[in-house]
Amino acid sequence: MTAPKRDVPPGLRKQLDAQSYVGPATFGMRPLLTEPEQLDEWQPDVAIVGAPWDDNTTNRPGARFGPRSLRANAYDPGTYHLDLGIEMFDHLEVVDYGDAVTSHGMWELSKKAVYDRVQDVASRGIVPVVIGGDHSITWPAATAVAEHHGYGNVVMIHFDAHADTANILEGNLASHGTPMRRLIESGAIPGPNFIQCGLRGYWPGEEDQKWMRDNGLKHFMMQEFWERGVRPVMTDVIAAARERADAVYLSIDIDVLDPAFAPATGTPAPGGFAPIDLLRVVRQIVLETNVIAMDVTEVSPPYDHADVTVNNAHGLIWEALAALAWKKRDAARSAM
Repeated sequence: MTAPKRDVPPGLRKQLDAQSYVGPATFGMRPLLTEPEQLDEWQPDVAIVGAPWDDNTTNRPGARFGPRSLRANAYDPGTYHLDLGIEMFDHLEVVDYGDAVTSHGMWELSKKAVYDRVQDVASRGIVPVVIGGDHSITWPAATAVAEHHGYGNVVMIHFDAHADTANILEGNLASHGTPMRRLIESGAIPGPNFIQCGLRGYWPGEEDQKWMRDNGLKHFMMQEFWERGVRPVMTDVIAAARERADAVYLSIDIDVLDPAFAPATGTPAPGGFAPIDLLRVVRQIVLETNVIAMDVTEVSPPYDHADVTVNNAHGLIWEALAALAWKKRDAARSAM
């Protein structure tokens, strides 16, 4: 393998190193790449991919603006992780690979755009971090990841208030309430490889619950987190993931947070996680499993207040990146 080519012109470097409200709006002020050939030259560890699509929502739209808002409106928190004691980007090379160019009202074209963009990343052994967009974007994104790692070789750890395993909603097979069933039906990620966390509320109903039982999905309901506590339940989540496959796709619908902390989402469900817990949960999953892809979906900025939801969503990704950096530094030290 040739040495990475990571030249940033001085003027652009000055822009990227400025305050987050200065310069181009890239995720985390990371360099922007637009071409697959640039991925080959740069050889990043992680590439951020936007999936600005929300035509499959069932309630409040607006998640199409999520990727732009996470790039432009999130507070710049710094890059030194206090708990892990690591300067993140000294050890992990992260780029922004722009957006899948979606076409409003045209799901098949948009689905392919998301798939192609993620496939550019995953096929090169780079970790895609996909920012949505409604949760239907997980169908093409996780399919691209599973094709690279092999159907059946990926476990999905899915944080959500809703299972998203309906068959069809109001005639729509591609609703944001159906992507997990589509992935299971395709064989990309089999039912027994699904671990769902934080489910609560009043949907889906018994018919879909039976389908989930018949297909072997494993659930850690929000009620269980409340009764037993986050730390012991997460021990079981990690163990269940390790039993099923080596590679983990981490999918987070922001509505898994209580709407007090994530008002900007299409289907808010009271009684969810607090950020103090979920941030550490994400860190733990990345530290203790082999996370090969991640998405954060359903951030709908028009409903936000003071960028509360945007900053919590950004923080979840920041925790994942810090944990990946820590693991890469630890692996480098072990190899010496």
